[in-house]
Amino acid sequence: MTLETSRSVEQDGKSELHLGEDLQHSAAFNHDIAPTRIRERIWSRWNVAALWVGMSICVPTYTLGGVLTAYFGLDVGEALLTILLANVILLLPLALNAFPGTRYGIPFPVLLRSSFGIRGSNLPCLIRALVGCGWFGIQTMFGGLAIHLLLSALLPGWAGLGGLGQVIGFFVFAAANLWVVIRGAESIRWLETLSAPLLLLVGAGLMVWALPNISVGELLARPPSRPAEDALLPHLLSGLTAMVGFWATLSLNIPDFSRYARSQKDQIAGQIIGLPLTMFFFAALGVVMTAASPALVGETVADPVNLIGHIDSPAWVAIAMVLIIIATISTNTASNIVSPTNDFQNLAPKLINRTGGVLLTGLTGTVLMGWDLLQKAGVITSGVTLESLYSNWLLGYSSLLGPIAGIMIVDYFVIRRQRLELADLYRTDGCYPTVNLTGMLAFAIPVAIMLLSAFGGFWNWLHDYGWFTGSTMGALGYWLIHRLRLALRTASPER
Repeated sequence: MTLETSRSVEQDGKSELHLGEDLQHSAAFNHDIAPTRIRERIWSRWNVAALWVGMSICVPTYTLGGVLTAYFGLDVGEALLTILLANVILLLPLALNAFPGTRYGIPFPVLLRSSFGIRGSNLPCLIRALVGCGWFGIQTMFGGLAIHLLLSALLPGWAGLGGLGQVIGFFVFAAANLWVVIRGAESIRWLETLSAPLLLLVGAGLMVWALPNISVGELLARPPSRPAEDALLPHLLSGLTAMVGFWATLSLNIPDFSRYARSQKDQIAGQIIGLPLTMFFFAALGVVMTAASPALVGETVADPVNLIGHIDSPAWVAIAMVLIIIATISTNTASNIVSPTNDFQNLAPKLINRTGGVLLTGLTGTVLMGWDLLQKAGVITSGVTLESLYSNWLLGYSSLLGPIAGIMIVDYFVIRRQRLELADLYRTDGCYPTVNLTGMLAFAIPVAIMLLSAFGGFWNWLHDYGWFTGSTMGALGYWLIHRLRLALRTASPER
């Protein structure tokens, strides 16, 4: 018998929505962003850890050590320590924002309805979605290159396609990623759990291959590229901000995955096990492999796909490319497709389901990579490259997500005291407003201040340490504006 009115039921510290006819017809509801049932929350700590291993082992992680030494002026030891510290720091917002996902079974955009409003949540959702689509395009470009090198090793004449072969690989790889997510969360869990131990073994194998060709002592003793008179702290803090920004997106949308966790202990332990050491190990592997590349292939090569492509053995290249393709799929599906898929559904739940959200993500990511694809296909010639896209606007754009993280944490833990009206999150006429002005102002003010700082040339530390300053301003601003509005409402005479 179908209920007329939806209601939530508490069980062992978790809430479950018993769906009624009222929400079935709500414009803010569809079954793909509905709360998971308690029986669907089956991810153990090892599934959560495998998720993070699968997301962390990817080409961008491999290059982080080089980014910190080349652009932030750190030496190798300082760079690796910064990566480890950044990911330990990230555990705090990750674990905190995962709490409501595990308790209520809700995805990221639905949680945002509490702090930004039922329709107001679309603003931070679209910001997060655009970053995800951009990273989807970049990871798909790396995956397409791996497919191109794989087919070049297996098929005579394929290498002659050059950039066109990479474009074909891009679309093949994109299709494989989108198919995994369309199949649902269980497909992602299966992929991550299968790939995690395999990827760790591959990383260990590459480290064994590279270590005999370098001196670790000499590598650690290399002087930093920063001017000798410069103090370490500003360079270290800037690098730390960039490394925290690397997973700034996931610190927001972690409820998209924690909604499947068995318990709070599982989501916390899984993240502690899976994230910091994997990021440290794979970034260290990148430093070691890049340093060893002259001895291995005769020239310095900074990314693993091109490095392995230099090996003069088609069989080993083919095997390695298959493994890189698996690694990139496991990263791309979880970190760059799931969130935009849910975010796009939040725009119009009755019109966009999971399949529609996945296809919109793929289309947007492809459009964002269109310039680079046209260059590789030989249609246009330009100095704008994938590398410049990766190193400039996407990393900077991600730093603007800090205020959203601070707002989410204060709303759930301080203002709501971990209590949400689950059914009302899916109603357009419930206790949550259409637009929550408190959340909008708390987001807009720090973003405006950081943009003025960046383009006005004053208070450079505001944007240099953007994730930290943004999340702090967002959190404090949300609390202060809430208190002010509450005081004004209390002081207003009743009419």
